Amino acid sequence: MTLSVGNIAMGGRGKTPVAIHLARMLVEAGERPAVLSRGYGRRIVEDGAIIVSDGKNLRGDLARSGDEPMLIALAAPGTAVVVCDQRAIAAALARTALDTTVHILDDGFQHRGAARDVDIVIISPRDLTDRRVPFGRLRESVRALARAHAIVIDGEIPDGFRAKLPAELQNKRLFALSRSLGEPSPLEPNRPWLSLRGPAVALAGIAEPKRFVRSLEAAGWSVAGLVEYPDHHHYRQEDLERVAKAAHAAGVNAVVTTEKDAVRLLPLRPLPVPVASVPLEVSITPIDDGPGLRSWLFDAIAEARA
Repeated sequence: MTLSVGNIAMGGRGKTPVAIHLARMLVEAGERPAVLSRGYGRRIVEDGAIIVSDGKNLRGDLARSGDEPMLIALAAPGTAVVVCDQRAIAAALARTALDTTVHILDDGFQHRGAARDVDIVIISPRDLTDRRVPFGRLRESVRALARAHAIVIDGEIPDGFRAKLPAELQNKRLFALSRSLGEPSPLEPNRPWLSLRGPAVALAGIAEPKRFVRSLEAAGWSVAGLVEYPDHHHYRQEDLERVAKAAHAAGVNAVVTTEKDAVRLLPLRPLPVPVASVPLEVSITPIDDGPGLRSWLFDAIAEARA
């Protein structure tokens, strides 16, 4: 049984937190899921597959695994994580060596070489009026969503959204994605950390850094500044010095970052300034009458296995 989580636009649409959400759901149901990733942005690319986690223990390192696979392994206990450019090879290894029962293709919608039973695609409402690269930000046209089994809407859903969908999408299962931030987790637990939500400098090397700031502020944080880097940025000591200077200039002694950034910062400890990661939690709910995600997904799994 294989399901895919993907999108049609360039940049972040919440694929990794949704993959984590699905993996946790499957573990709770007694399944043995594996997330299969190509490990985009990893520093060392080797032939064959890398087992990042066997579901119980970490077996990969950041350089060979990539930040998102490592984050998934840490955030979804009980989930195997395998990295390989060829997802079919990763699937065969997970099934035979790790005895997995359900495979999640991370960012798999355009990866047509791997068979899947369910395609879940995350979009923003603005994707429906965008154009393909280089004229817009879409990897594929909106009509590609006809291949999807369910569409998850990330962002504020306008009134009459379903009625505005192209005809081929009218009967798709539609869900809404909601995001919330959890409590901060210090990267150096033995180091003093302010329990209050700020003031702090935000550090983000993700697809949309300013979105992280907006999420912090919505959660009650006082953000004194933002230090931003490109997605999957490989942090160096000089980057941390820049962050420390930004915090000093802002008159604060605390930095908050994303879980994805934290994975890349941990090898650089001790850090020149206290840093805590703030977990991103998602919930997925139907936007109209119909089953919730859990019921819909397990019905789809049962049908695929029948």
